[in-house]
Amino acid sequence: MVWLQYLLPQHLLSRMMFRFTRIENTFIKNNFISWFIKSYQVDLSEAVKDNAKDYKNFNEFFTRKLKTKARVIEDGKIVCPVDGSVSQLGHIKDSKILQAKGHLFTVNKLLAEDSRSVKYNNGFFATIYLSPKDYHRIHMPYDGVLNSMTYIPGDLFSVNSNTTNRVDGLFARNERVVCYFETEFGQCALILVGAIFVGSMQTVWHGQITPPYKKKMQIYDYKDRQIKFKKGDEIGRFNMGSTVIMLMPNNSNKFTLDESQLVRMGQSII
Repeated sequence: MVWLQYLLPQHLLSRMMFRFTRIENTFIKNNFISWFIKSYQVDLSEAVKDNAKDYKNFNEFFTRKLKTKARVIEDGKIVCPVDGSVSQLGHIKDSKILQAKGHLFTVNKLLAEDSRSVKYNNGFFATIYLSPKDYHRIHMPYDGVLNSMTYIPGDLFSVNSNTTNRVDGLFARNERVVCYFETEFGQCALILVGAIFVGSMQTVWHGQITPPYKKKMQIYDYKDRQIKFKKGDEIGRFNMGSTVIMLMPNNSNKFTLDESQLVRMGQSII
């Protein structure tokens, strides 16, 4: 049914989901949350609010805060920024990133032809998919200073494996937010990729980025603001799930991960 996504009004459906997930009617939100927990086997015992009825709407449940000890920020140089599963990872060869078997896309396209893309042409990457049951807040994988953020408009295809195996250049086609950080490893990029029914993406320094869905690329410069983060600090969230791509510059480090591996926020990956 992947072909159907080409015909669907992706942005309209995502705006409708945005509104639905903020309904505060007790009957609607409690029943939907209950169904969601059972369908996706969500472990609510890790959450600060471990009673489903305590959430004012579905989105608050979906972006739930975890208890302090639910995740440990390990001592590695870089930690995983999210809970999820590793879709793909490895070295970037001549600017090409592996999306799925038989499907490649370029760093240049992913970053919307930003001149900084050359920094990653022979670096390495990891693509992590957040399933519906996962924790959906995003954290810093390293200590860093925020340089800039770029919002890139685009499609809203699903990012599950069925779609990534069939839609060429999916991650370079979908709406996305690119965050650039200056770190001890050089300038690193963390990309939040939107998808159908991802009603909103937001960061702690900007707030809600979408909706509205903008038609033109937006660039935000933060070099003069000295916005610093420590490894493990929360930096954003998906209001409904999607994918994070980590880009590392040209160096000899390599992620200690395997394809399809389940990961948890805070675990050491270098």
